[in-house]
Amino acid sequence: MKTTTKQWGYGLPDQAHAPRPHPEPVVPHAKTPWLRNLRGDILGGITAAVLTIPVSMGYGLLALAPLGESFISTAILAGLYAPVLGCLVAVLLRANTTMIYSPRSVVTFLIGSFVLHSLVRSSVPALQTASPEMLLTLAFLMMFLAGCFQALFGFLRLGSLVKYTPAPVIAGFQNAAAILIFCSQLDSMFGFNKPVAVLSIPANLGTVQPLTLLVGVVTCVVILLGARIAKAIPPTLLGLITGGVLYYLFVLLGWGGHLGQLVGKIPVALPTPHFLAKFKDVFMSPQITQVLPLLLTGAASLAIIASLDGLLCARLIENDTGKRVHGNGELVRLGVGNMAAASFGGIAVGINLASSFANHRSGARTPLSLLVHAAAIALAIIALSPLISYLPRVLIAAILVVVAIRLFDRWTLQILRKLAAGDLPGARSMLDLFIILAVAAAAIATNIVIAVAIGVAATVMLFLFRMSKSVIRLEYRCDAVHSRKTREPRLMKILSDHGAAILVLELEGPLFFGTAENLALHLESVQRQNVSYVIMDLKRVTEIDSTGAKVLLQAHDRLTEEGKYLVLSSFPERTRLADFLKDVGVTAALTRSRLFPDLDRAIEWAEDRLIVSRGGTESSGEFAFSRIEVLANMSEAELAAMKRALERRTYHKGDIVFREGESGDELYVIAQGSASVHLKLSGSERETRLIAFSSGTVFGELALLDQETRSATVEADEDAVCYVLTRANFDKLTGEHPAIAVKFLANLGRELSGRLRRANRTIYQLAS
Repeated sequence: MKTTTKQWGYGLPDQAHAPRPHPEPVVPHAKTPWLRNLRGDILGGITAAVLTIPVSMGYGLLALAPLGESFISTAILAGLYAPVLGCLVAVLLRANTTMIYSPRSVVTFLIGSFVLHSLVRSSVPALQTASPEMLLTLAFLMMFLAGCFQALFGFLRLGSLVKYTPAPVIAGFQNAAAILIFCSQLDSMFGFNKPVAVLSIPANLGTVQPLTLLVGVVTCVVILLGARIAKAIPPTLLGLITGGVLYYLFVLLGWGGHLGQLVGKIPVALPTPHFLAKFKDVFMSPQITQVLPLLLTGAASLAIIASLDGLLCARLIENDTGKRVHGNGELVRLGVGNMAAASFGGIAVGINLASSFANHRSGARTPLSLLVHAAAIALAIIALSPLISYLPRVLIAAILVVVAIRLFDRWTLQILRKLAAGDLPGARSMLDLFIILAVAAAAIATNIVIAVAIGVAATVMLFLFRMSKSVIRLEYRCDAVHSRKTREPRLMKILSDHGAAILVLELEGPLFFGTAENLALHLESVQRQNVSYVIMDLKRVTEIDSTGAKVLLQAHDRLTEEGKYLVLSSFPERTRLADFLKDVGVTAALTRSRLFPDLDRAIEWAEDRLIVSRGGTESSGEFAFSRIEVLANMSEAELAAMKRALERRTYHKGDIVFREGESGDELYVIAQGSASVHLKLSGSERETRLIAFSSGTVFGELALLDQETRSATVEADEDAVCYVLTRANFDKLTGEHPAIAVKFLANLGRELSGRLRRANRTIYQLAS
């Protein structure tokens, strides 16, 4: 299933209110002097900060809310510290970009899930008795370790491997995050004074605060429709302003007692790396052996998902800004940024799409905009903390509800709509949907570590399932499909009558333990049929492991015992695959005589031996003049006239009869030996063999008839003798012996018709 921004909602919720402009051409990093674009960078950084601040506060609450009411101010500051430190670290690590490093929805959901399931509700004895402050420290330590893993991924250049996580697995996390984020905000949206489980909401409907719900719903609607209402104001900011005005209007009307709580007092302070000392205390604790496995598995899970999220977002921004993004370098910056953020008490960061797009569209072109962005948020922490304390919690809940709505995977919703309408999707889509639902259910019902384990298992199973299909792309016999060597009619009849003894198996994909067994079973059934030559074409084989090589050796041994042959075509000379086949003994077993560079030569080799086994042989010496097909049905006198019109020429092996593009008006009849037609491949210096001619056959007839330039090159495969009919001699023959010329053209037409019929049979055989 192809993962695209149109088909999958993954990664898009943070940019949903900001339509992307036409993408710019992607170019390598071109460093622009910072002061040359000072105004644009300042404006872009401030604009991005306006978008980042409210969402980051919500993400902070989402990540640390399971710790309880007493940590609300800590959670909000954790969300605000993250973009400050993420952007600063990126600039220090020489990021030449305008991407904004701040919290992301999916990453924050994973943190909140870990805090809730692995810390607050843990079955580990050391955690059950731990204080909330210790749980907070462990949460930041897990984020610190996740940053270590991310940086390690980058240093080891594993960015490309991380991207191989299947889209259904990511969509499962995405949908689970959307559901849990939505449900986690219902308390604040309904105005409950205490936490209420989702299943208990119907029993507590009597305590719902309708005015609080109204403020929340209005805020959500304004954010969702903000781009249509006022394009000059960011939708999130417009929603906060609208919801805040409505909330305090109700307060002025004397209905304050029917409204939800405010955020509360926020301490005015810039962060310090005081958590580093606490991390040290955790590692020095005798209980570290109980919690370390939990921290490492949680950190590894977070690092994988956060890395993939970051790489996908970086690719989207690369398409928008035109600046080349190096995935492994970004993983290092994200990893070190998350280590720094955790040390200072900030949650993990990713690459924020909405803020990044706004930054670039507002004129930012250099990393100076990241410093402005970080400075603007730091200033807001100091100057606006008193105002933030008066912010209704329902407004932050509304922001997160909108994030959840936009986070639902679009493709999943499309499949569900089709199912609801009775329009069943294909089996492959249903399998993807099953994986999506399984991962989502695990993330919701258990915890993130188990969900990641299920996702990885689903990835492996999905890979094996899709790779274990038959490796045989095409199978056919050579009674209708022949090599490109043109032979005299009696030999072609032998091939038509007995060519089914040659079996061609065109293989495709990896020949490994998942596909080798099916191939082995098929070869066993083939041996029981009337087959003497089995040709395996490796042109489309991407990989062969030891199991696949063993199957080749076993097939060779069984066929050899019965006097039959295994042949490999499109053998990959001077490649890693060729070296492997040599190491495991395949090359030695088959010998070089049965390894061919292309399928045509392999079929020709088998045809030659089949003809000999059926009592047919190529004519020795010069081909009898009277047996040449284009001279059929001619009397002795007519043959004598033709012989006078034909010139006898000899060629040595490797001689060029004529070259592609040369002018020519001569027809050639091979009396002895053989020659091959080669065509130069467009855009390269390589040539391919189109066809081979043996004794008694004709070539070059097109130039005689239309007098155009040669369409291909002809080379003598061995010492050869040809009879040549020039255009001048043909015109003379036509004038002096018109009846002979007509017979000659009729025979030539019959020869060309026979070639066309054989080509049609080949096409039909391959197509069926």
